[in-house]
Amino acid sequence: MTFKAPDSLSEQIAHYLAERIIRGELAPGERIQEQKVTQALNVSRGSVREALLILERRHLVAILPRRGAHVTELDENSVRSLCTLMGEFYILLGNAVAQHWRTEGDLRPFLDIQQRLKQAHAGKDIKAFVGDSFAVMRAAYPFANNPYLQETVENLQPAMSRAYYLALDQRQANMVDYLELFARLLEAVVARDLPRIREVLTAYCQRSCELVLAALARI
Repeated sequence: MTFKAPDSLSEQIAHYLAERIIRGELAPGERIQEQKVTQALNVSRGSVREALLILERRHLVAILPRRGAHVTELDENSVRSLCTLMGEFYILLGNAVAQHWRTEGDLRPFLDIQQRLKQAHAGKDIKAFVGDSFAVMRAAYPFANNPYLQETVENLQPAMSRAYYLALDQRQANMVDYLELFARLLEAVVARDLPRIREVLTAYCQRSCELVLAALARI
């Protein structure tokens, strides 16, 4: 991955490190040394320190006194807790879209994402597939119009991406499963069927949780 200095340096450093954690290049429990990151990216130590605080808020890094920053562990409790919570947030967002869409144009972003997911599946591009999977919730934010929900989901999303990437990378999860889920979810949204939205998303999150745990057991 090529590092490029952005307008917001700390955010870009955080993104760079997050991508490495999500892809498993930085392993659970591995220490992230500020000095090494500073030298590798040719940035200030202050910017790296701020980036690590961002990653701590996003649950990818734990910063401990006198021990520094370490990649957070993945265990059964953390995975189940994360999936349960994210499931409720997904339902809130799905309900918001179902209740507030008015024209076919309102649904166009979701149909575009569906096409990109199919293309990523055809190209076996796990990174693009995971990225577009979470683009779905971002397309739903305007319908919810809830900045607190948006901020909370954004902070949890990298941790969920990490778990989802692990399951896909170890072939415990199948991209086709998600494509089928998304098709059922869109049908429920178009029909404004809130109980069906909850049913689809609850089943999906439970299934995702088990697949991630299966992938963890193989490490």
